[in-house]
Amino acid sequence: MAKHPVCPWWIGYLLASPVRKFLQDPVHILSPYVRAGMTVLEPGPGVGFFTLEIARLVGPSGRVVAVDVQPQMIEGLKRRARKAGLFDRIDARVAHDESMNLDDLDRAIDFTFAFAVVHETPSTDNFFAEASRAMKRGAALLLAEPSGHVGETEFNEQLAAAAAHDLKVANRISLKRCHSALLQKL
Repeated sequence: MAKHPVCPWWIGYLLASPVRKFLQDPVHILSPYVRAGMTVLEPGPGVGFFTLEIARLVGPSGRVVAVDVQPQMIEGLKRRARKAGLFDRIDARVAHDESMNLDDLDRAIDFTFAFAVVHETPSTDNFFAEASRAMKRGAALLLAEPSGHVGETEFNEQLAAAAAHDLKVANRISLKRCHSALLQKL
């Protein structure tokens, strides 16, 4: 499987632009899957374009675990979360190449939002192994990869890697400019 470079941290601020909502509306994408009180895992949140909306949707009783390999992204996310009054709902963590640092979350995650991130990980297999271990039985994972970076063949390889870790395709969904599927933890 082709490995792609990690998005530079400074692009995170461009990706968080309010104009992006016209192309990828976080509420439209997330509201069918995220509810109050949930614990949501978001690998590769950048500076929080989707994270802040997830935090609003989980409400005061919910939690968002946002993990990124770039400390600058996590610091930007924390700043934006404080400004939005959502910091108390977000557990922002710096991960490293070998692990997302989720050892304390075995079977704790209700929903995982993997948007434009799996193709940047050093090991697709390790990504899905770790995500699956953190997810509750029956939990969902929304996998979306930008079609401009990831071809259909590579996306299908990702789905096969996910299936090897008890994450089965529940539905192929349509998101603009993305290959996407909703997976369910067996």
